[in-house]
Amino acid sequence: MKKIVTLLCLSLLLFACKTEGSGSTEEVLRDTYLITGEAPGVYNGIRAHLQTTDPRGRKINVDTAIVMNERFVFEGKVDTPQMWNLNINSIKGNLPLIVENKAISIAVDNTNLSKSKITGTKANADLMSLNENIEVLNTKASKLNEQIRATSDNTIKSELAQEYTALTREMKALPIAYAKDNKNSLYSLVVIDNLFKTKQPDLDNISSLFNGLDDTIKNTKLGESIKTRLDQLLKQRALLSATEIGKPAPDFSSTRPDGSKLALKDAMGKVTIIDFWAAWCGPCRRENPNVVKVYNKYHDKGLEIIGVSLDGTSRQKDPKEAWLKAIEQDKLTWNHVSSLNYFNDPVARAYNIRSIPATFILDENGTIVAKNLRGPALEAKIAELLN
Repeated sequence: MKKIVTLLCLSLLLFACKTEGSGSTEEVLRDTYLITGEAPGVYNGIRAHLQTTDPRGRKINVDTAIVMNERFVFEGKVDTPQMWNLNINSIKGNLPLIVENKAISIAVDNTNLSKSKITGTKANADLMSLNENIEVLNTKASKLNEQIRATSDNTIKSELAQEYTALTREMKALPIAYAKDNKNSLYSLVVIDNLFKTKQPDLDNISSLFNGLDDTIKNTKLGESIKTRLDQLLKQRALLSATEIGKPAPDFSSTRPDGSKLALKDAMGKVTIIDFWAAWCGPCRRENPNVVKVYNKYHDKGLEIIGVSLDGTSRQKDPKEAWLKAIEQDKLTWNHVSSLNYFNDPVARAYNIRSIPATFILDENGTIVAKNLRGPALEAKIAELLN
């Protein structure tokens, strides 16, 4: 943590250099954030924290400052604007704020941090305006909750519960509505960024909101970061969709152990199993005897298997030797292909393989009819298709 005296000097220099008559610190160009807090009634030595959360929702301190003479200062740098929370040890509540490389001022409410005022950037002004609307709804929700607890009439309780649910839904919808209506606001971009943090992000909604923003907002660093992440997730979703049951299996051509090429269309039977595995994969090797049993039993009836090896990990001294040795040891007498490039194998990427073993069962037309079956379930499905 930087020395408080140094930060205070920097703060004084910043405001001394501000254009005369400017009314906002936002106009001062910076390559770091400078957050100055006025904290009346807060004792010297109390710690203030800028916090974010990890994917599990746990709080992580990003920066720490110490209150001195009812004042604290943070300085640092962010690559893109971040939605963080301010926490002060002696004050209840927390204060969400948007941290960007600009000067930001906070007038601390020492009774409840969430009622503090942020000035200095348009994004935080937008955030505070929205939070005021949310607070109105939150007050209504709290009163409804009290009424629910106070009544013993189940009919009234049910009606109040429905109102409460509607209010909470409205509160969650407010930021999204804001992003739709404010296409030139950096806070709209922060709203969209936060939508990625839900358990199942609605990519269509995120894409619609992002594409609706002004180009000046989309072309910021945060906008470019969101665009990259969105494109990756949409591509991943497209790959998943391409290998859903009922879809034609993605065609491919890959390299056999002898160096020749084998195409999927040239190796299919009445039923075809595409088996993703590797010599280093313990679960794959333990499942191989069952796959051998199924192949030996149904090969004459039209079952074909194409083994796609994901050998090629850096831990293997000779990936090809390990691959061929595993084929021989496990008596895998069907077709085999591999680029020996681990999970970067083109076939594995086309099928969006994230873990192995993984299997796809195709009918005679190359349509995916089942996925990831093992043991008795695999044999039952093959029997159903060929008997």
